Amino acid sequence: MDNLNEALEKLKLASTDSATDSVESCLDCLLKALANNNTEASMKIQEMGVLPLLPTLLNPQSSCTPKVANIIAEVAKNEFMRSPCVEAGLIPPLIQLLNSPDQEVLLQTGRALGNICYDSHSLQAQLISMGVIPTLVKLLGIHSHNTALTEMCLIAFGNLAELESSKEQFASTNIAEELVRLFQKQTEHEKKEMVFEVLAPLAENDVIKLQLVEAGLVECLLEVVAQTVDGDREEDIAQLKTASDLMVLLLLGDESMQKLFEGGKGSVFQRVLSWIPSHNHQLQLAGALAIANFARNDGNCIHMVDTGIVQKLLELLDRHVEEGNVTVQHAALSALRNLAIPVVNKSKMLSAGVADVVLKFLQSEMPPVQFKLLGTLRMLIDTQAEAADQLGTNGKLVERLVEWCEAKDHAGVMGESNRLLSALIRHSKSKEVVRTVIQGGGVKHLVTMATSEHMIMQNEALVALGLIAALDLGKTEKDFVGASLVSVLHKLLSDERSAPEIKYNSMILICAVMGSGETSTSDTMLYSPSVRENSLVQDPAKNA
Repeated sequence: MDNLNEALEKLKLASTDSATDSVESCLDCLLKALANNNTEASMKIQEMGVLPLLPTLLNPQSSCTPKVANIIAEVAKNEFMRSPCVEAGLIPPLIQLLNSPDQEVLLQTGRALGNICYDSHSLQAQLISMGVIPTLVKLLGIHSHNTALTEMCLIAFGNLAELESSKEQFASTNIAEELVRLFQKQTEHEKKEMVFEVLAPLAENDVIKLQLVEAGLVECLLEVVAQTVDGDREEDIAQLKTASDLMVLLLLGDESMQKLFEGGKGSVFQRVLSWIPSHNHQLQLAGALAIANFARNDGNCIHMVDTGIVQKLLELLDRHVEEGNVTVQHAALSALRNLAIPVVNKSKMLSAGVADVVLKFLQSEMPPVQFKLLGTLRMLIDTQAEAADQLGTNGKLVERLVEWCEAKDHAGVMGESNRLLSALIRHSKSKEVVRTVIQGGGVKHLVTMATSEHMIMQNEALVALGLIAALDLGKTEKDFVGASLVSVLHKLLSDERSAPEIKYNSMILICAVMGSGETSTSDTMLYSPSVRENSLVQDPAKNA
């Protein structure tokens, strides 16, 4: 420690007259002390007031610069030294050094900046605002043969990519090409994982998604899948999961998804289809999620149903009635729900037996599966009176719906149960369905649904209640009284925030309850939701 004190005193003197030899020997002593006891040496450097001297020593032309940057990197490993480093004005000269042609300077500078800004979003945002991202991307391209520099850039990208403010800057560079080129060169699992860790946060941005697709990332991912699908090593399983998950993530962008779909003839789309019958659960999951993502517009949905996708998904679900993999069940149901949205697909999917297979999961205790099961059935019966009648008179289904209408711990399941209960009545307009719902105890839940914060759900409830009143007022009168229907209607009519159609439908329901609207309720009530409405209730487990 005496040597360190002496070196620090000498450094303070030498830094003023730029005696390079003296400075270098002092720096060597500091590095040695930091290697022996980093924390104690860092505290001494802080106490002796040396940090404010370092900016002047970060001279691009000086041979001391790599050592100075190395000392800053070592000091900044300690959390208590990071703020003092910032206060000493070290960040601006370090950023300037990123333009140095000296690879050792670049490496130590990158380490220093990374350690100073570690776990600090505000400091990382400062780096982004100072234009560090384009500089680092350029360095990655120039020095891709230098393993240490490449890893430094990747670590920096991984940290910066977590910030939303970085995405626009990354999108304005050729980061996609550089990362794909780098990935193609890697043979070791650990090195591939480093690139993956940068790709995942970047691929959350739709512009970068498309850039990655155009740079050929998908082909790389498919190759990884092919190489690891039959592997049983831990690293094979990890790479298969990472590659297939990233593939699904790329499909969340509309442009990147359409580019890969290629009208249903794309080689990537065809390859993904082959994952669904796989015996590997991870590939089954990724395949089903990919189909769900491809099924985000009517044209794609219609094409996929016409080319037999539904049967593949039903076979997959049938396998998981017994195997019971919840994530695969959820993904396959997500795909079926999306495919069922276009009107022309509904009857085809019903004829293929989709409803029957979906009902096999009625006893599931897993909220994500329950949520997608309900959504799939609701989409299938939309405008399909016969199917709504058939399902609406299924006592077991109605009983389960009523049970889920009380699932207060799972708002998504509760909301979808209410909506399906209402939909069975609205689309069937059947007295038998109404009686099944009344007998199952569903009326009180529809009255509660009329008080929802979502106008669409309020309307759906009011229309269903109007039909109940019109079709079987006698049998439901006690339920209406028990659920305080009159009080709910009074509140809806007197609330100035209620939309005009809510008030209109409330009045129609009052007429039906009074017995004056029995023959016309189903024709006069207003309800016009968008088929591709935004989710009104939260999905307990969103797609990857």
